Amino acid sequence: MRIALFGYGRMGKMIEQAALNRNHTIVAKIDIDTKEIDFSSFDVAIDFSMPTAAYGNITKCLENNIPIISGTTGWLENYENAVALCKEKEGAFIYASNFSLGVNVFFELNEYLAKMMKSLKQYNVSMEEIHHTQKLDAPSGTAITLAEGVINNSDYTKWKLDESGTNQIPITAKRIEAVPGTHTVFYDSEIDSIEIKHTAHNREGFALGAVIAAEWIIGKKGIFTMKDVLNLG
Repeated sequence: MRIALFGYGRMGKMIEQAALNRNHTIVAKIDIDTKEIDFSSFDVAIDFSMPTAAYGNITKCLENNIPIISGTTGWLENYENAVALCKEKEGAFIYASNFSLGVNVFFELNEYLAKMMKSLKQYNVSMEEIHHTQKLDAPSGTAITLAEGVINNSDYTKWKLDESGTNQIPITAKRIEAVPGTHTVFYDSEIDSIEIKHTAHNREGFALGAVIAAEWIIGKKGIFTMKDVLNLG
């Protein structure tokens, strides 16, 4: 499989190694200074770029009939536009806030727990995410996905950074040097607490999941998620 990398920072380099380990070829490393792109030279694109560049990268790939995997967060105000373009061009597109295989199992567990807890009104939900100091957006895309998973399966209607309120999930975001990513969902009552937690030990799981998604999407048309890739739910 011939892969183009949009974004060649730490994550791009890790995806490159994961792809090479699975006998794929990296044919393009596209960064902010890249002037020309030969879309005929690759089979699939993986985007881990900047929030300001992601939508443009996705658009270019879909317009050139290239399946694209995007793990960039912070651009989701344009997500529905990307979906509409994918449908118009009959392309193939996967966005995930986190490509880690373990995190996607955690997403499913989070939704299942939210359904179980819905009728237990004495418990209040809150979330915490911890990432390295280079992470630009807060809360993380993964935390937002977790919050949306609770909202879709409970009476909560919104989330807010560092702020609680009626039917509102407060999310605390911390930035600590060299932390790949830790996410915790808390259910607290006056008499006890329940929590579920995912801790990434390194970033290799994110890279591997992105490459697996790229392998899966070849030959397909449509808008997909990691649930489709991993046959979850």
